[in-house]
Amino acid sequence: MEPRIQYAKTSDGVSIAYWVLGKGMPLVYASSPPFNHLQMEWQIPQLRLLFERLARGRMLVKYDHRGCGLSQRDVHDYSLDRLVRDLEAVIDSLQLQSVNLLGGVHAGPVAIAYAARSPQRVARLILWCTYASGYVRSERSEAIRGLLERDWELYAETAARYQLGSPETAEFSGRMAELAKESTTPRVARAMHAAWLQFDVTALLRDLKVPTLVLHRREVRYPIELAKILAAEIPDARLAVLEGESSGMAVGDMESVAQAIDEFLSGVATAEEPVQGPTGTAVILFADIVDSTALTERLGDSTFREKARDLDAALRNVIRDHSGTPIEGKLLGDGVLAVFTSARQAIEAALACGKAGDDAGLPLHLGLHAGDVIREDNNVYGGAVNIASRISGLSAPGEVLVSDIVRGLARTSAGVAFEDRGEQALKGVGDPVRVYEVRWRDG
Repeated sequence: MEPRIQYAKTSDGVSIAYWVLGKGMPLVYASSPPFNHLQMEWQIPQLRLLFERLARGRMLVKYDHRGCGLSQRDVHDYSLDRLVRDLEAVIDSLQLQSVNLLGGVHAGPVAIAYAARSPQRVARLILWCTYASGYVRSERSEAIRGLLERDWELYAETAARYQLGSPETAEFSGRMAELAKESTTPRVARAMHAAWLQFDVTALLRDLKVPTLVLHRREVRYPIELAKILAAEIPDARLAVLEGESSGMAVGDMESVAQAIDEFLSGVATAEEPVQGPTGTAVILFADIVDSTALTERLGDSTFREKARDLDAALRNVIRDHSGTPIEGKLLGDGVLAVFTSARQAIEAALACGKAGDDAGLPLHLGLHAGDVIREDNNVYGGAVNIASRISGLSAPGEVLVSDIVRGLARTSAGVAFEDRGEQALKGVGDPVRVYEVRWRDG
């Protein structure tokens, strides 16, 4: 039976349509605007199957954002704050004291902002193929956006197919294109695009008090680096990378998405083996493939993924050979995260990883920092992990950069030299961090 459409009123007077399916602990699903339409979504078999699966053993709440679907259309402000009010209104209307929250793609920042604003009402947070800031703009996405100014129907059809990746069937792709055309208007779509570019919840991440699962598909069009930033900066966050290329949950292996959500909400670890690394002070290594998106386009998806899998195995072997621990709870897809008890061994491992990346034709960004980490389940997290990630992002291909703390711990190590790169401002980090390039000594 089709769920009954109900309405909530936001604090700024906008009517928001929603439905409720199932019973139990609420899971509120904020899906990506502007292509929301509760009634049309229910008529698409693949989406209906997804909703019924997510509602198994729990209450699923789904709503249309302002300007979309069955919600009020004559609205002009689509800022992050206003979209948070939509979510807030639905939760308040149902008088829900505690919810699990799922935010997908462009609704991810909305879910993060709500969880930061009302931590006492969010039990667990799930982020799907999303970002903290800097909505990704590519030549292709900008070309699609250009259609919005000229041909609404062609834009809606193209955007739906682009967001879905490779749909399972032509029929499903066509139904989604029709939904896109009916779900909103060109004016709202343009306003939504402009709003996305302003979304930035980076400053909220480190203060989140909610256990968080970051879910990402390996070949989705939104770079995996965005998911890694979320997982590194949110305390008590874990990253699970699934196979597939679509940001649509109902496309591809939907069951693996549902199982990952079930395991997280039930408190079951999603990784296969526990972390054996240190709790307390550790040296953290981040290694990421340089510009994996461009490499994928140049090499082709299958060739790149095969080379990346081989490199991943090689990097993990290098890390273990240097007495480090690869973190299985943060499966990065295009790189690795590891912890060490020795700065010397961490540096030697990083230099060896850089050589392995160069040899494989997949150069790496490499960064090291030392500090307190917290180990829980199959993860490590904390501010030191965030700083290591940011330092990695500063490095040139194949280059190893380390913080002043790591240099101080290893400055007497034989065989390496440090070159001062000065103090660097790191996004999300209050004070500048002095970094050094490290390399083997000549001779």
